[in-house]
Amino acid sequence: MKQQRAWQRMLSGRRLDLLDPTPMDVEIEDIAHGLAFVARWNGQTKGDYAYSVAEHSLLVEEIFGRLYPKAPVKWRLAALLHDAPEYVIGDMISPVKAAVGSGYGELDARLTAAIHIRFGLPAQLPVAVKKQIKRADKISAWLEATQIAGFSVAEANKFFGRTDTNMAETLQIRLRPPVEVRADYSARHHQLIAEM
Repeated sequence: MKQQRAWQRMLSGRRLDLLDPTPMDVEIEDIAHGLAFVARWNGQTKGDYAYSVAEHSLLVEEIFGRLYPKAPVKWRLAALLHDAPEYVIGDMISPVKAAVGSGYGELDARLTAAIHIRFGLPAQLPVAVKKQIKRADKISAWLEATQIAGFSVAEANKFFGRTDTNMAETLQIRLRPPVEVRADYSARHHQLIAEM
């Protein structure tokens, strides 16, 4: 029986084995490109451009920095990369992830470990840091839900928790062409790496 192909060719020329990813096959340009073209909310957002995972990741990193201004730069990098595996496995809304089962989570965990090691982070983040990034992620989801995904404030509060009033008033969701988001994601990654 012929074995199925389990790798994907990246634009950088790398071949990323999805079942056994290695840090050497991870390139930030591939991540930035892929995430800039992956739509959050299954594309069900207002505006002329999809709200990409890359744009979301930039926002989560900014929120993380506001919440934890004294956090080491490496944890800001982890916040930027928190959804990086989605550059090859896509973004699934939470109800779909629950329906798919543990396979998605296992694949995500293997890719996350390879990405983290590639950029000098621990394969698994400390629990406290994961919780801090999740807090920033939930604030981002609340902002996205109320600003571009059609949720009322009450609905967003129910699903994502109440958000900080200052965050709600000072952060605006941006919808931009993928090429701009890709460039900004790569630039922010390079800046954080240089500061580590």
